Amino acid sequence: MNGGSGGFSADAASINGSSHLLNEIAGLLNAGRMDGENATQCRVPRAHPDVAQAVEGFARYTQDQYADMVTLLSALSTKLHATGNALVHADADAQRGMDEILSKGQYVAPEDR
Repeated sequence: MNGGSGGFSADAASINGSSHLLNEIAGLLNAGRMDGENATQCRVPRAHPDVAQAVEGFARYTQDQYADMVTLLSALSTKLHATGNALVHADADAQRGMDEILSKGQYVAPEDR
């Protein structure tokens, strides 16, 4: 099923596959997060207080960025599913929430929050 408009076309199977890739990327982001062992090794008294403070700040920053990215990837994935008429649909409330994230969301850097 190909549809064209202004030189663009879409293939439902490709769109559905892309939505799954977005979910896989979110999973890979989870796997790349700082593990508990490294975070524990960088706490006082095992590390200098300045190092511990820097690592804690970095860990909080990356957790914030991770949560934002997973939310965005999930919202985009849901939109791709809907666009491709996939068999799996989010319930209406979840879909409205994802639409709101995409339409009204605004990136604010952690240091500006």
